[in-house]
Amino acid sequence: MARPGLALLDTLDTPAKIQDFLDRLPMNWEKSGETHRSALAALSARKAHCIEGALIAAAALKRHGKPPLIMDLYAVEGAGDVDHVVALYKRRGRWGAISKTNHATIRYRDPAYKTLRELALSYFHEWFLNTSGVKTLESYSRPLNLDRVKLDWLAGAEDLWELDDLLNALPHYRLLPGKERAYLRRADAMELKAGRLEEWPKRDPRT
Repeated sequence: MARPGLALLDTLDTPAKIQDFLDRLPMNWEKSGETHRSALAALSARKAHCIEGALIAAAALKRHGKPPLIMDLYAVEGAGDVDHVVALYKRRGRWGAISKTNHATIRYRDPAYKTLRELALSYFHEWFLNTSGVKTLESYSRPLNLDRVKLDWLAGAEDLWELDDLLNALPHYRLLPGKERAYLRRADAMELKAGRLEEWPKRDPRT
């Protein structure tokens, strides 16, 4: 018997379709406590935050014969920002990313990037604190192939807190020397305005 959710994944046969689905999926604001659901558990809950969305995307890619790869993006430690996780895909030798986010920025990436560094750098300019405009993206990880982890990331009923440890343990590659951060321009008023747009407000009962 097919597991619930697999039929849906069968319909998500391109990265663009996966991203369109994630955009329609309500944001998981963890109103009843923190979660780290597997892909099918998140689908069952009908909402997801960034890493849960990345697992759904990885599951859809795997369902269609692609490797289930995710990548960790680190914010500067102590800057008051949070990290982000995206699912990776490749077309004709170039990388793209599928991203579950609630903001106008750090979203989907078309397969236009020769290297993962190029892909990560595409997020650099728009990754800033919405309160101050300080740019905080620091580094990106080596891809994690979920087929190689000893966790039921696809359908497990338990929260996957160990996955955070696996991502944190990956080699991470700094995008900019620390001393160069003093020369970065903060996001301007128009960028801050765009950065404060929300796709799924916390007051939405579906979240």
